[in-house]
This record gives sequence, structure tokens and C-alpha cells, in this order.
Amino acid sequence: MCVNRIYLILGLLVCFLVSCAPKMPECEYIPVPYDIGVPYFPDSVNIPQNNPMTIRGVELGRYLFYDERLSGDVSKPMSCATCHKQKFSFECGMEEFPDGFPVGNSGIKTKHVMLPLVNLVWNNNGYFWNGLLNKNNRKLGSKTYHVPADSIYNQTNIESAVWMAIAAPHEMDGNINKAVKLIKKDSFYRQKFYQAFGTFDININLISKAIAQFIRSLVSFNSKFDMFMDGKVQLTQQEMRGLVLFTTEGADCFHCHGSPALPLWTTNLFMNNAKDIDFEGQSDRFSVTGNIMDKGKYRVPTLRNIEFTAPYMHDGRFKTLDEVLEFYNNGLKRSPFIDPLAINANHGGAHLSQSDLNALKAFLLTLSDTSFINNPRFSNPWIKK
Repeated sequence: MCVNRIYLILGLLVCFLVSCAPKMPECEYIPVPYDIGVPYFPDSVNIPQNNPMTIRGVELGRYLFYDERLSGDVSKPMSCATCHKQKFSFECGMEEFPDGFPVGNSGIKTKHVMLPLVNLVWNNNGYFWNGLLNKNNRKLGSKTYHVPADSIYNQTNIESAVWMAIAAPHEMDGNINKAVKLIKKDSFYRQKFYQAFGTFDININLISKAIAQFIRSLVSFNSKFDMFMDGKVQLTQQEMRGLVLFTTEGADCFHCHGSPALPLWTTNLFMNNAKDIDFEGQSDRFSVTGNIMDKGKYRVPTLRNIEFTAPYMHDGRFKTLDEVLEFYNNGLKRSPFIDPLAINANHGGAHLSQSDLNALKAFLLTLSDTSFINNPRFSNPWIKK
């Protein structure tokens, strides 16, 4: 009887050792590079040397992005995806928040509407509407939110945005130490972190790294216009007319949003687009740089998936794309701080005909990528299909 028990125990031990032998991929740290897979986009990607994108890192980040324990409070669950919804190109949309301003766990609204989490891997000019997160930013540190983060993540890149989202009162309003403890309690993550980073340690820096990798994987490149550029489809006569207006001084959109040669559909620069004359109290680029000529400047958002990302402008003042077009057509306001490239501001707008406006809108809708907002690789992995 005892001999049989010994053999049984030895057998179980062998099975355990074999199941976790180094040769098994699920038990190994194999940092396989993640392929973004967009050959015709710019080469200047923003991927920190200390956080290269890997298949396992992106996978872990996806689980964490959708994990409501990130708030650190099980009574107030909230994840990145609570507000960054895939169907709205990872903005919050207007279904739950009609004015475009999400409300954090504290009940405080965000200071601005959201920017879409799309193609951020090619943004090297800082993040948020005013560029607060910038690789050259050393003025503001993690002490702002009492965060135990390394100095390299002190408001310099996407990694910084993760712990800021957890701690900021107008977002999760959570406790980072508690959030880390909740993640550590789940044995599921122990293997995932080892596969992604080669360590069983779980901390805020690795959580931030993983989520940042997933966010950088959110790449959109399969719109009708992309297929047109690839020779797979044809644009209608109206859409072609809109493209001509967009890429010339007719509508003068290309100076800020780029052209087919720059398929991000944003220059990622900060510009004053003649929305306002009174700039007091706004979180504009000036609030970060202190440069008077940065008054009223905000990031130029991408036009990719513009169909899904209402409301528009940093303050959500326009609820429809038609309102945006009408603003650029007849609503521009002059001021000393308007960007010189906004040539139509001198006479109040482009003054296009309704037919031209319709054509311009038709072209903008060709930038919609429905495969992106339905891509299962970006969806909630916690939901069983």
C-alpha cells in the first residue's frame, strides 16, 4: 500500500514537472516581437527601448485594459475600457455621456472630451489635447498623484497615462497600491506577467508597460480610403471631389490633418484653429508650455474613424460632423494666436457651397474603419464568446 502511494506521488510529481518544463511555451519567457503589420505607415514609431512590444506583452495589456479591478476598489469597478469603448474608436461616445465628458468615480467630470486611442504608436509629439505627456517633460513628476512609479514614467509617455488614469480624481479616482494588490491576488496573472516580462513580480510599472503595449497595438488601416489607395476599390465621384477639396486650399484641411502621403490623417501638432477669442481658463498648450503664442492651441486629432468619435473639438462643442464642417465653412474667428496655416480664418471660413460640403463629408466617411471597431483582437478578453 505504501509503495503504491509512493509511486502515485512520484507520478504526480513527474506530471507536474513535465507540464511546466522549460520547453513548454506556456511556462517560458519568450519575448516574440509584436508585428504592427502596416508597411506603408511612417517608420518613426514611438516605442520606448525599455518597453518593446511583444506578443505576450500586448496580450497581457489587453486583459489589464479591460480589468475593472484597476480602480483598486471592488465597490467602484472601473477599467480603461469603461470609457475607452472599441465601438467608438476607443472614445466614450455620446450614449452614456451626451456632452462627451465622462465622469470619474469621484463624480468629477473630465477636463476635456476624449481623444481616440488609435494609431498612437506613431505619435512622437506628446499626448492629451495639450501635450501634457511628453518625452521631454520633467517638470511634473509622479508625486502629483503620489504614485510609486519610476522617474522614466513621470508624465512622459503612454505608460504614464495608465497610472494617471488610475489615480486622477476625474478618472478612476483609485488607489494604485490597492489596484496592484487586487491584480496580484489573481493567480491567472502570475503566469501572464512571467510570459510578458520574465518575472513573477507584479507592480505598477509592469502594469503600465503592458497596457501601453496594448494601446500601441490599436492600429487602424483598413478604411475604404485605404483600400482605394491599395487599388482594391474605387471612390465615387462625390468622394473624389471631397478628396480634392480636402487636399487643396478649397477646404484647406490638409495643412493640419495631412494628406494621403501621411495616412495618419493628423500631423500630431498643436494648433489654434480659430475656435475662440477668449482663452481664459482652458487647458490649452499654453497651460503646459507657458508660451503666449500657444494660447488656444490643442492637438490636431486624427480624422480616422471620425464617423464614430463624436462629439468634436476639445470641449465637445459640436455633436455632429455637419456642425464641424459648418464651423470651418463660416464660423472661424480671428485672434492674434491663430495658426498661420489657418488661411481661411482671415475671411471667416472656406465659404464652400452645400454641394462641396456634402462632398467633403462623403470623403471623410471613407476614413471609417469598421474592421477596427469590430476587431476581436482588441475586444474584451474576459467575455466568453
